[in-house]
Amino acid sequence: MDVRHEVALAALTTMHVGGPAARLVTVTTTDELVDAIREVDDADEALLVLGGGSNLVVAQEGFAGTVVHVATTGVAVESDDSCGGANLRVAAGEPWDEVVARAVAEGWAGIEALSGIPGSTGATPIQNVGAYGQEVSQTVAQVRVWDRQRQEVRTVFGPECGFAYRDSRFKSGDGKGGRYVVLDVVFQLRVGDLSEPLAYADLAAQLGVEVGARVPLTDAREAVLAQRRRRGMVLDGPDASAPDHDTWSCGSFFTNPVLDDAGFIDLERRVHDRLGADVTAPSWTQPDGRTKTVAAWLIERAGFGRGYGLPGPAALSTKHTLAVTNRGTASTDDVLDLAREVRDGVESAFGVRLVPEPTLVGVTL
Repeated sequence: MDVRHEVALAALTTMHVGGPAARLVTVTTTDELVDAIREVDDADEALLVLGGGSNLVVAQEGFAGTVVHVATTGVAVESDDSCGGANLRVAAGEPWDEVVARAVAEGWAGIEALSGIPGSTGATPIQNVGAYGQEVSQTVAQVRVWDRQRQEVRTVFGPECGFAYRDSRFKSGDGKGGRYVVLDVVFQLRVGDLSEPLAYADLAAQLGVEVGARVPLTDAREAVLAQRRRRGMVLDGPDASAPDHDTWSCGSFFTNPVLDDAGFIDLERRVHDRLGADVTAPSWTQPDGRTKTVAAWLIERAGFGRGYGLPGPAALSTKHTLAVTNRGTASTDDVLDLAREVRDGVESAFGVRLVPEPTLVGVTL
């Protein structure tokens, strides 16, 4: 366990903004992780649990409590056969894309469309990470957590996780650590050389197949990585010789809105008034009967194109309007000012209030 004080959090997040942590504790084993959390709770201090830092926007003033940086690693293959599938127990701090790369190489299907997503494995069930037609909820069998309220280790099985669109029972959204701290995750993957049926039209078109087709796992992964690179969503570190500031982001800054009937009818009316009677907003009916639309589509048609805000210090990505980016010198306030401008502009144009996807620590939008 490594303990340091007044450590800049900007260097530990993919947005590269945020002030210092009063205390930073880096843990490399599950026992250290539990001990660190218990110590903070016993002292009644503020807690922030940090994994890969890909979904955080931290206040410029920093964090006055203890940040526990989860650097635990390890992938244990608990079973691997065609009947029961491949069951992998993955430590919370294991880099997520390394898990996906191994699954593809080993012939384990179910997470290949989640290639290239930054961050750590422990964050994936919290956010119910998803992309290109897959979500981790489809493969999570168990999540082992430290329950801060009960002061015990618990195993939460897949159906008990409360998975929803970018949500789960583990998500607090308050930047205060929440009740549960993920220790490790068990994924149940299908054994086979072909992907799960492709559910994303652009991905299927890129591969020259129909939606619903299966392709070799390696082809699916490379196609997803290519899509993400085109959108500036394969992250580039701050120490690169020629950094691509489109990657200095939290990925998608806003979730896709899910509207009730009245909300979607109002959106359609506003779209017709603004863009013409022959234009309709993209939409998908959800299992609960509500309708999901596309945040990036609304952002662009509200007048915020790619690169809006350049030269910065904060601007929308030049590749994808859903990403708010740090052009190299942005502060947290710069990032949030741009995000507010976009959110308010979309609401003014279409009556839809976008919701931020990253966790905001010490700040509000």
